[in-house]
Order: sequence, then structure tokens, then C-alpha cells
Amino acid sequence: MTVKVAIAQINSTVGDLSGNRARIAEFARRAAQQGADIVLTPELSLVGYPPEDLLLRQAFYDKSAETLIALTAELADLHDVYVVVGHPVLQDGERFNAASVIVNGALLGTYRKYALPNVAVFDEKRYFSSADTPFVFEVKGVRFGLNICEDTWNPHAPARARAAGAQVLLVPNGSPFHMNKQHLRYDVMRSNVTTQGLSLVYANLVGGQDELIFDGNSFVMDQQGDVTAQLKHAQEDLQIVEFDGALPLASASSCITPTLSVEAQVYQALVLGVRDYIGKNGFPSVLLGLSGGVDSALVLAIAVDALGADKVRCIMMPSPYTAEISWVDSRDMVKRLGVRYDEISINDCFSAFKSTLAKEFEGVAEDTTEENIQARIRGTLLMALSNKFGAIVLTTGNKSEMAVGYCTLYGDMAGGFAVIKDIAKTLVYRLCAYRNTLGEVIPTRILTRPPSAELRRDQTDQDSLPPYDVLDAIMQMYMEENQSIAEIEAAGYRSEDVQRITRLIKINEYKRRQAPVGCRVTHRAFGRDWRYPITSKFRE
Repeated sequence: MTVKVAIAQINSTVGDLSGNRARIAEFARRAAQQGADIVLTPELSLVGYPPEDLLLRQAFYDKSAETLIALTAELADLHDVYVVVGHPVLQDGERFNAASVIVNGALLGTYRKYALPNVAVFDEKRYFSSADTPFVFEVKGVRFGLNICEDTWNPHAPARARAAGAQVLLVPNGSPFHMNKQHLRYDVMRSNVTTQGLSLVYANLVGGQDELIFDGNSFVMDQQGDVTAQLKHAQEDLQIVEFDGALPLASASSCITPTLSVEAQVYQALVLGVRDYIGKNGFPSVLLGLSGGVDSALVLAIAVDALGADKVRCIMMPSPYTAEISWVDSRDMVKRLGVRYDEISINDCFSAFKSTLAKEFEGVAEDTTEENIQARIRGTLLMALSNKFGAIVLTTGNKSEMAVGYCTLYGDMAGGFAVIKDIAKTLVYRLCAYRNTLGEVIPTRILTRPPSAELRRDQTDQDSLPPYDVLDAIMQMYMEENQSIAEIEAAGYRSEDVQRITRLIKINEYKRRQAPVGCRVTHRAFGRDWRYPITSKFRE
């Protein structure tokens, strides 16, 4: 006799307890109709992940408990279907990250998470206590144990489940996306779970939650460490896997979703992040400043793919320094995508600012001050349109610019969501090239012309910055990989470039603290992962 386990890869929303309950119930019923014996949902599926300081409020636990009771009663008619639901528990003054098994209108039992991550974007020790009691239950003669996410990142909790008699480990997850994450998950599961003689079912959350993107990619792995099923990337999914004892069986109903290229993974994650940030927060539409450059072109393509052309508006705001090809390419791209497009010249505003400040600036040469005024005029116009019509402004700055401060506070940084703030400039070009393989929406000249902020005559980015391949490599080694200046120089980069870029990263922390939230796609982004002081005299 086989056991059918359904992986319910659902998109929960933090705090939407009624909506999440409905989502779990819908997937559980769909799974039951396909003959599922067990339905596994992701970590904290009932309340969304991560709830952050909502976990410090008594009312959050009260509502969670009420919703779990209601869900248990709602699914009582699913005869002998075991549904695993993630939720927080408050007991005797201690808080736990938990997963409960409900069946036939009753609570079978609850597992409490052992390993609490406190690195990168995680700070679970702030909220939860650790528990070390395994939970194993039997279905049709097969014994299933529970671990939650980080529990499987060391061998202790899997070993405890195995010692308690588990043959298969069910693992609800809230594992956020970053590039090449899936291979890391496989390696960790092989090291800590399958070496215990356990097969595992890994159910990961999917969806955007502020800057975090949960990519799904749930999977099944046998005791030999072979992946026997994998669900979709960046989409909700439901898949049934049959087990004969501890052995997952290959069948026509279970499949391995093909691995996507890095560019495809990142692009789809960004689309999901934008769609959920806009949708879950109730914004009716978005608007962005289109410049004729590669960054705004990528953001526009992502926005249209995420929301549809009818919810996207572009504003071109030319200045005296805007090149004609910028107009031409912008008009070309919006025509290809079918979005609303308007042109608002900032020439008069710029002249008015300069006239107003003429006495103060008398005898002082023009410099970045005048460049920043142009950017701030554009930011003001975009925010005015946002206020008037309720559309959220998508900013278009990339990670390379954010790293070294090649951006203007209250100018191009003004907005509500920074779509590509964790995308290095070199990756921007790769993502544009990938998007054009799906349909050529970005004009070729945007990808081939030298990048320019167009804030002074004949300006290019490389007037002020090293080539982006150099900048991005140094930024990655210093900021993402935490390498020392000496190590970066030893890798062959000029000392002048390394010293300059690392200095710019340090002194522009005050700007990044004021930047809008945006999608995280690397293992270390500016934001939750990066916590450096603004005021610091330390020099390496």
C-alpha cells in the first residue's frame, strides 16, 4: 500500500489569516480529490513568513489559534487526510515556530522548531524559543517525522526524528530566494537528512514579502540523495508524490521541473516580487521615470510582465541634456509594450531653480549640484503624480549605483519600491538580453550605447566610475563575499580602484538607509543583510 503526499507550494501573505486559511483549504481539497493522504504546506503557512514583530503581539497568537481551530473544523470532511499547517504558538510565556498536523476535525499533534536561524535576513532568536522534542506520526504503516526549515541545516533534528522512528522527513520551509540557492539546498539536505537514512519532502513557500522573494522550488529527495520531484520556480504549485515505505516512487503525476538559467530565475523572481508587493499592498498601478537607459528599460519590462500594460505608466522627463536617441528609444519601447506614456519637460523647472539660486551660487562653477537638481525635479514630479493618482513609483537604480552612491537622494531614489536595487549593472544587461529572448521589447540601442545619467553634456557613467565589470567584481568580493581589501587586490584589481570603490561603499551608507525597499536576489543585499554604521571612523 502506498502513501500519497501532496506538496502544497502556496503563496501566503503575512497577517492575512483568513486569506491564508482559504488558500490552505483550497489546496488541501484539491490534493484530497487527487487521492492525497498527507498535505504538506510551507513554514508558518497560516500567518505568512516572516511576521517579524507581529510575533511580539498577543493578539497575533490569539487570531492564529482561532484560525487554526476554524481550519481544523473546515477540513473535517476530508476523511483521513493529514494536513500539515505552519503557525506560531504561545505557551507558558514562550513563543514557538510550529507546525501542526490536523486530521478528521482534530489536532493530531504539534512540532516546535529546534534550530532558529539568526544570520543574513533571519532573526528568529528575537522571537522564538527552541524546542527539542521530535514528532512522528504514522500513515498507512509509514512513519513521517517533522522538521521545520533550518532544522535540516544541521544533523541534530533529523537524527532525533530518525531515532523516534521516522522513515520520511516532512520539511515545511520559508526559504528565501537568492541566486544559485537550489543547489545549496540540495547539498545541505544530502549532508544532514539523507545520510540519516531518511527520504524527505521539502515544501517551500512562494511569493514576495517586502524585499524577500520565496521561490518555491519544493522537492522530494530519496535516501540516496537523488531528487525525484521538483515543483515550479516562482509560482504556486501542487504535486502528489507516492511513497512505498520510505521510498518515493517515480510516476507520471510527479515530475522534475527543468532547472532554469540564472537569468531566468532572477527575472521571474523579480516579476513575482513586484506583483506581490503591488498586489498585497493594494496599489492600483505603478509609474516610473523612463530615461532611454538600460535600467529603466528593465524595470519597465518587469513591471509590465508582473502587472500588465494597463497598470503601468511611464513618464519621460527630458532636460537640456537629454539625447535625441533617448527620446526615440523610449517611444519605441513603450509602443512595443503598449503602456501609457507621457513626456513632461523639466527645462522650465530647471531654469527656475537656477534663477532662484543664482545669487547664492554667483561666482561658483556648476557641478553635481545642478545635476542633482534635475534628478530632484524628476523625483518631485513622479511623487506628485503618485500622490494625485495613487500609483506607486518604481525606482530604477541598480545595486552598483547604490553601492557607490551614484544616485540622488530625493531624486532618482524617490519612490516606493526599488525593483532592481540588488541587481548589479552587469546583471542588468544580462537580464535585458534574457527578456528579449522571450520577445524583443527592449530596443537594441538601449543595450549597446554607453550608459549615461544625462545630467550634463556628453556625460557617461565612466566619467565618474570605473568600468562596470570592474566595479561589480570589487563590490561583489567586498560587500557580498566579505573579502578584505588585500584579498581583492591580490585577485588582480588595481589598488586605486579597490580603495576608491570600498571607500565609496562606506561613505554612502547614509543614502542607502533612505532608499526604498526592493527585491533581494543575492545572498547579501543592502538592507536586512547589511548592517553597517553610518557614523564610523574604522578604516581597513
